[in-house]
Amino acid sequence: MTNPIADPLELIAAYVGNARWFGGKGRPFTLSGRRRLGEVPGGKAATDRERPGPRAAIDLVTVEYADSVGGSDIYQLPLSFYDEPQEHLTHALIGMWEDEDFGPSHVYDAVHDRHAMAHWLSCFAEGCEGPLRFHRLPGHEFDLEAHSTLFSGEQSNSSVRFGEDSLLKVFRKITPGANPDISVHEVLTRAGSEHVAQLYGWLDVEEGEELLQLGMLQQFLRTASDGWDLALNSVRNLFAEADLHADEVGGDFAGESSRLGVALAETHDSLQEHFPTEQWSTEQITSLVDAMHRRLDAALDVVPELAEHAERLRTTYDHVRRIRDLTVQQIHADLHLGQTLRTVKGWKIVDFEGEPAKPLSERLLPDSRWRDVAGMLRSFDYAPRVVERTAKESEYVGAEQRRFRAAEWAERNRAAFLSAYARGDLTVDQETLLSAYVADKAVYEVVYEARNRPGWVEIPLEAIRRIEKS
Repeated sequence: MTNPIADPLELIAAYVGNARWFGGKGRPFTLSGRRRLGEVPGGKAATDRERPGPRAAIDLVTVEYADSVGGSDIYQLPLSFYDEPQEHLTHALIGMWEDEDFGPSHVYDAVHDRHAMAHWLSCFAEGCEGPLRFHRLPGHEFDLEAHSTLFSGEQSNSSVRFGEDSLLKVFRKITPGANPDISVHEVLTRAGSEHVAQLYGWLDVEEGEELLQLGMLQQFLRTASDGWDLALNSVRNLFAEADLHADEVGGDFAGESSRLGVALAETHDSLQEHFPTEQWSTEQITSLVDAMHRRLDAALDVVPELAEHAERLRTTYDHVRRIRDLTVQQIHADLHLGQTLRTVKGWKIVDFEGEPAKPLSERLLPDSRWRDVAGMLRSFDYAPRVVERTAKESEYVGAEQRRFRAAEWAERNRAAFLSAYARGDLTVDQETLLSAYVADKAVYEVVYEARNRPGWVEIPLEAIRRIEKS
């Protein structure tokens, strides 16, 4: 290697700024620090006779934002180091520098490097010494010959599949403390839940008194289909039929919606059994309502069109103040159809990290299970409206017919899901709480769409108008 870069921060900053998983896109930032958590040593699965294996390590970098909002984030970089350039990894090259542990190196993002990822798999299977701690649950034998494949669609994290055997989720944005995705999966796995991918192990490190959880290895659901994609296909089937109603189409989704309602109810029951529950006081219920009002206040600054609906939304929120008995528990907290997978053995619920935009301290707090239900109801409303707006005129029936069919599909599947979940009629308090959570979620969606997909902002706005009429 010639002329290695002495300070890698500039190269890492360029790589991080363009990474799919970086959450600070569009904001000016600098890297104020970099530290090495430890080396990931090779094992039996990490050897390759045809190619010298890489050295691997995990670094953390601190991102400092230079805009008016300010603040900082910590990101994880799994790295692989080679003495010579690796042409097959050109797309994952971070840079060349004199590394403090490995000397002059060509440095790559290790999740793209199957030879490096074999180090991670070996450490889960065989154990590794050092500050990095690879925890393993009993009962699963790893396929150490499995090659890794990086999922290209992942955003906030990086997911790597090892053959047909297991899936490693690498948390990119790191916050000190227990990650609920690990803790929830561990509890549900030990409890024998049928509605989550089984947890095989996780990776963490202790820095002083702080716990940093870096990733989790879990069952790869080979037969899984994304719940959101299945719902969209069902809507397209309905739109393609000129004379049939939602319950008459071969792709009717109501049965799946009902089975998903059962899966969520059973998952909530298991979480309630194995995690602490609380009874919220009148003051805590008031705080819940006040938080909804604050989110609406902030949304009005972003989407002024909400103003005409603000009074009705506030009334919907305020009805919750009448509730005197509210049990809260561990929930999913960011549930929608995109967080579900349909397998040959039934529905699985994934990604228990909670709302990524919230601090970890808030994501760890208990909440009402009706927040999860509201998220699913909004997702059932979204699916047909998305197909309605993205369909070409030549593909399906006319615009007016599409609107009618979208509403029909949404109502049928919301009703099927809710009936199966509730296992009976809702109480007045449950209906009140669910209505408030649905409204709160729709306000969140309005802001998200206004900032990211302005053409879709009418989807949640239309839902809010229906609240106005109810």
